[in-house]
Amino acid sequence: MSGVSARRWGDLKARALSALVMLAVGALALWLGGWAFAALVLLVCGTMLWELGQMTALPGSLPALALGALGAAVLLAVMQIGGALATGLLLVPALAGVVAPRRDRAVFLAYALLVMLTGYGLITLRAGHGVAVILWLLAVVIVSDVMGYFAGRLIGGPKFWPKVSPKKTWSGTVAGWLGAVVVGLGFMLAGQGGAALLWLSPLVAFAGQLGDIAESAIKRRAGAKDSSQLIPGHGGAMDRFDALAGAVVLVVALAHLVPLPVGMP
Repeated sequence: MSGVSARRWGDLKARALSALVMLAVGALALWLGGWAFAALVLLVCGTMLWELGQMTALPGSLPALALGALGAAVLLAVMQIGGALATGLLLVPALAGVVAPRRDRAVFLAYALLVMLTGYGLITLRAGHGVAVILWLLAVVIVSDVMGYFAGRLIGGPKFWPKVSPKKTWSGTVAGWLGAVVVGLGFMLAGQGGAALLWLSPLVAFAGQLGDIAESAIKRRAGAKDSSQLIPGHGGAMDRFDALAGAVVLVVALAHLVPLPVGMP
């Protein structure tokens, strides 16, 4: 293997092994449901807020670890209290992070709220629509990411948004959409969704890609390559779950407007 090829695929082994571990843990929590699934969601969202807090910290900022713990505690409180009014608490970690000195306050506020909405969305979708909708979401995000990864490296070509995400190509982006269509078709043929999944799946994949780009922009402003080094081959929790965040928030918004064509009615 040439030096260029080795650099291009050098992270593949670590990336694959880490992905298998994450899939195993996620699958077990999803199958168990209830507090097992909620605990995993709280852990991931708390970690994402910790990473965001680290990347935007200034002298005098609320400690990043405290932000992560606060985010997890607020999600837990929202679950316990329930009701529409309780969802207003999701703003608390975002607001707490910007009352003290903070780099890019508006960016922190928006992304912290996105993380909290993602956690809330995953828990409520699992409870209200069953396992199928979470499996579909994860499949769309994972397949579009894998298709984009390989197409971007094998085909290359023009960059999708070079100023924000210099590695993302149009070939990888479109491959991700096509992969999402295949996922939608698979769920439809398996009797787990309607024909609307054929257009909704690539739309969700695109929302995920925008979530990925948003996180890339935050890292570039912070001068960071990865959000942290917690996950070998993937970086941090934000690096791994940024696309899922964009996808989940879109699906939750749609679920409030129209019946989802997947999962329980």
